[in-house]
Amino acid sequence: MALIGSLDSGVSALNNFAKGLQVISDNIANVNTVGFKGSTTNYADTFSDVLHRSSPSTDANVSNTTAMQIGLGMQISSIKANFGEGTLSTTGVATDLAITGNGFFSVKDAQSNTNLVTRAGDFRLDDSGRIVTQNGLRLQGLTGGTITFSATSVNGQLVYTPTKTPPTTNGDLSVGYSDSVGNGITNDTGGVFTDAQVEAGKPRLESFSIAKDGTVNLYLSNGESYAAGQVMLQNFRDPNALIREGNNLYSGMDAAGTEGGSAISASNNTPGTNGLGGIQSGSLELSNVDLTKEFSDLITTQRSFQAASRIVTVSDSVLEEIVNLKHN
Repeated sequence: MALIGSLDSGVSALNNFAKGLQVISDNIANVNTVGFKGSTTNYADTFSDVLHRSSPSTDANVSNTTAMQIGLGMQISSIKANFGEGTLSTTGVATDLAITGNGFFSVKDAQSNTNLVTRAGDFRLDDSGRIVTQNGLRLQGLTGGTITFSATSVNGQLVYTPTKTPPTTNGDLSVGYSDSVGNGITNDTGGVFTDAQVEAGKPRLESFSIAKDGTVNLYLSNGESYAAGQVMLQNFRDPNALIREGNNLYSGMDAAGTEGGSAISASNNTPGTNGLGGIQSGSLELSNVDLTKEFSDLITTQRSFQAASRIVTVSDSVLEEIVNLKHN
């Protein structure tokens, strides 16, 4: 029984240390992956074969008895991700966003209507001006911010007077701007200027920026600016319950316990409030993998695997001796 137990212990160690090596290799492989969070493997013992159970003392003249147990191997107790912040790298690209602190970006797959979260902020603009991931998932936040103009004639000059509406609707964030006469611009010149002239002189989009609180500001050619949207962040009470889906994406938000509820709102999800980090535009969060620690863990786990293989080898040798008893 003891011999079989040693084989089982050795095999359990081999299987679980192999998984530990796999976790370390995945960490090292993703050392340059944007927003990647490294993981650590934790181990625990399994059930023990109790040869003799303990018992308390029955009176002052009798001592208690201790238990005799033989462990039956080991197992993985957890593979825990480290969600600590990685180093920020400046890129100068307006659509590159980093979170300085807690929180995740919320993105949506428009085809499957699936919501996911990510720490990777290497976004881009698609052909419609939406802010999307490299795979086309749309960044979520407050949208619907608008600016409309009333075109009037002042001393023979076209003057565009703005009216601004802040973003209040949940949806896909965009930097698109395409106001025209009859669609965001009204010709109130009393016929002094034609619609074509008002259209030709209208303000046009020149640039955009994303502020620390996530506000997406659009800047127009006439010096006006307005908030077209606002990036919202989500945080979780147990981020280790999130499921990695590849491409730096996570699902399983319900199991992780979304703080403030699953519905995005300015009161709960504004960057820089409620324990959420701020947004750093023009920067990316790099992997938080520490290569020094990973190589140290790699050596330790490799030697542990090697020691476990020796248990199997020695057990095999003892088993061989038992089989050869008859011949001796």
